[in-house]
Amino acid sequence: LELAKKCGARILASHVYAAKMHDVRFRQMESGLPEEYQEEQELEKQRNIHDQLITKGMEVITDSYLDIPRSKCEEQGIPFTGKSLEGKNWIELVRDINESDYDLVIMGMMGLGAVRDSQVGTVTERVIRRTQTDTLLVKHLPNLHKEKSSGGKIVVAIDGSEHSFGGLKTGIELAKLWDRPLEVISSFDPYFHYAMFNSLAGVLTSEASKVFKLEQQEKLHEEIIDKGLAKIYQAHLEVSRKVVEEEGMNCTIRLLDGKVFEKILQYTREENPFLLILGRIGVHSDPEMDIGGNTENLTRLVPCNVYLSSRVFKPRVDTVAEEIIEWTAEGKERLNKIPGFVRPMATSAILRYAMERGHSMITSNLITEACENILPAGSMEAMGMMGEQLKEKAKIENRPDPYASLDPGMLKNEMMAAHAGKKRSEIKIKCTICGAVMGGDAVKCGVCNASHERLLPIAATKSETDLENEGEVSTVTSFDLKSFDWTQGALKLLEAYPQGHIRQKAQARIEKSARVHNISIITIDFFNKIVKPL
Repeated sequence: LELAKKCGARILASHVYAAKMHDVRFRQMESGLPEEYQEEQELEKQRNIHDQLITKGMEVITDSYLDIPRSKCEEQGIPFTGKSLEGKNWIELVRDINESDYDLVIMGMMGLGAVRDSQVGTVTERVIRRTQTDTLLVKHLPNLHKEKSSGGKIVVAIDGSEHSFGGLKTGIELAKLWDRPLEVISSFDPYFHYAMFNSLAGVLTSEASKVFKLEQQEKLHEEIIDKGLAKIYQAHLEVSRKVVEEEGMNCTIRLLDGKVFEKILQYTREENPFLLILGRIGVHSDPEMDIGGNTENLTRLVPCNVYLSSRVFKPRVDTVAEEIIEWTAEGKERLNKIPGFVRPMATSAILRYAMERGHSMITSNLITEACENILPAGSMEAMGMMGEQLKEKAKIENRPDPYASLDPGMLKNEMMAAHAGKKRSEIKIKCTICGAVMGGDAVKCGVCNASHERLLPIAATKSETDLENEGEVSTVTSFDLKSFDWTQGALKLLEAYPQGHIRQKAQARIEKSARVHNISIITIDFFNKIVKPL
């Protein structure tokens, strides 16, 4: 009720009754009735009475169950719909959930048949295995069970999978709605390999140990793999923190070491959180898996409420890469040879290629591999998308198409040459906002600070063509003997100023801006950006 009211949702409650099952069961028990009920006439009478009681009685019971949430929803002005389903309980619930477009399913962890040693109800377990809708499993009811209140915080378990990050996004939303603290935890097992190698030492022959190189393998795992695991899972937590901060919230993070479900279970018993959010499947699960192993164990054993998230979210490439990916010195050198205006795009393409293949270190060879596989096509596609966005914005603002001069073939050749270690040809780039022309290494406009998406290349052969409309380029010497190239169009605008200190002041201001921002040619666009033409 509280959640529905805060997020403007409607509630649909359902109850399943099994009239047919009771009818069949009654007929099976007829032989055990007292003798006075076993005469045919009396038996038929009892059957009719039972049929009426079961049919109408079950409907009355169902309506009574649904009347409780209906009245509570009416009190708080929440839209409500009741559903009466007939059949096998879990079968009808699964069918209804899969056929409906529900955002969230809420179920009790256990039903009326629960006993002291029960962990999860059979209906609940069968439903969560056969549905993919986000599910909130209610287990901790301190007021009803006379238990101590929870610690109040919402906890999200992260393993780096898209399902766990989807759970994080849900956790952020719920923490905002309920005004509760948010904590993100992650767990890795550095001790598994010790147990594995101890087991291998007991079964491998001396000859097999030499082939397997048992001692070297154990040292490798101890010095590299186990430490690497800690770094990976700490990186998942740092990425999670950034995702939370991007949503305008704060969170705490905690890294646990040991058997994953066991350590998280210990954590929940000690911290007693209000809610534990788990991805339905984990980082090592196949997409067809119904529920991950750690999620299944924790659902059964934790003392708090559990939220099973089927939502999928992939953090931005640069956010993940900043925490996980490193570059070799050779890789950085290769990257710096890429023209500045496409370097951010190329970097994202290389990072995405590396992460999709599980790399945490980008080498020169990996850059070559990425370049051969994705940059010629993938980056051109990305540039095309950028171009479409610029075109659309130009139409809205009634400006000329800023993308018309872009030559994808030139970009492709320049990027490939840079990755091959060759010297690239001289490229000029032009800002689509202020029209400033600058060197190809610029990653933002030096005049108006426009981002790299607004900088488009002008090939050397095209630069002259583009400037023909402004006349020849003349070299003008400033008062401090510095030389500047001016187009005739820009010079005409300058000459419109009265001779004397007014013109000198305008010229000095323009040339100073050109010097500060490394502008090679003073054009009409640049002139208009710095001073107002007369």
